[in-house]
Amino acid sequence: MPETMTSKERMLTAIRNEIPDRVPVAPDISNMIPARLTGKPLWDLYLYNDPPLWRAYIDAVRFFEMDGWFMYGELKYRYQDNGCTWKTEVVDKANDRITTRTTCGTPAGDLFQEDVYYRSDPPTRTRKWIHDLRADMPKLRYLFPAVTGYDRTLYDQQQWEAGDSCAVGIMINVPGMHDLVWWFDDPLMGPSVAYVEEYDLFKEFISWQEARFLKEAEMAIDARPDFILIGASGMWTLSSPKIWRDITLAPFQKITRMAKEAGVPTMLHSCGKERKLAQILAEETDLGCINPLEVPPTGDCDLAEVKQAIGSRMALMGNLHTVEVMLEGTPQFVEEKALQALRDAGANGGFILSTGDQCGRDTPDENIRAMVHVAKEHGWY
Repeated sequence: MPETMTSKERMLTAIRNEIPDRVPVAPDISNMIPARLTGKPLWDLYLYNDPPLWRAYIDAVRFFEMDGWFMYGELKYRYQDNGCTWKTEVVDKANDRITTRTTCGTPAGDLFQEDVYYRSDPPTRTRKWIHDLRADMPKLRYLFPAVTGYDRTLYDQQQWEAGDSCAVGIMINVPGMHDLVWWFDDPLMGPSVAYVEEYDLFKEFISWQEARFLKEAEMAIDARPDFILIGASGMWTLSSPKIWRDITLAPFQKITRMAKEAGVPTMLHSCGKERKLAQILAEETDLGCINPLEVPPTGDCDLAEVKQAIGSRMALMGNLHTVEVMLEGTPQFVEEKALQALRDAGANGGFILSTGDQCGRDTPDENIRAMVHVAKEHGWY
């Protein structure tokens, strides 16, 4: 059948839980596959911005002829000058990796973090800002200057380059254990112990984060992007229900409410276990779309059950297994699973055929094309 919508129109119609011309197909190839397709060392993209990862993603969308889910929309936020100095330097270089250290010189002393960039793999952060919460608090407050405005020049360029091939979103964050693992040297134990033993300090730090995230969300919504993506990998898996309700739910509610009132669609990315989270968010927030709804063992979602439970209130995106299906499966196996996903969640719109989190670097191109083929052949309404 001839397509009557552009990829952008199709994606946004589904995100709004409406019925497009056919089911959009947007496998999560957010960074590793676009980086691999450039043929360059991966540190060229992640460290040197050559080419920018967002541009490699647009090229990959067109290469696979899929519907684009662009999460790199970027506003340049402006912050109040609070006397800090910033320096990033290479501290070690080997054949397969480059290590950088970023130092923030605050009026109360220095903070630093370290990142390792690999030739053939995505980077990882090996040292974090917080080494000792109590000792670092006087310095950490300087990492949260007031947000005073934004420049949308880069976002407008991204919109122009993406054209009709992608819905172009802006990613924002909410406080939670999913984010704190990037702040504490001891990724999960550090914030967990701080929550129990240094609760007042912990909550003060969270208040700084919340104020920052809400202000950035306000400005992102003001910029009128195609959608707002709340990036929160492992938001439910890495927390307990009690801690999640204590530090994450309220700002999540505020952001989704602000966006809904402004008419800007919202989507959550939270890999890992998500079944209970999806139900809570459908009942207690204004979230519009949720992904990636991973299957066991890394997740706990049955797509048909989730569709039946919340599909009338929230759009769904997912959920082919990234290893058993996409990486190790044959194109025929991918097609079988993609057809099953269409049967499980495609009825009445509000569904985007995708993967249960990001496809690995070595996912065969023919498997991604097989998923795209199924949506184009069998996903019509």
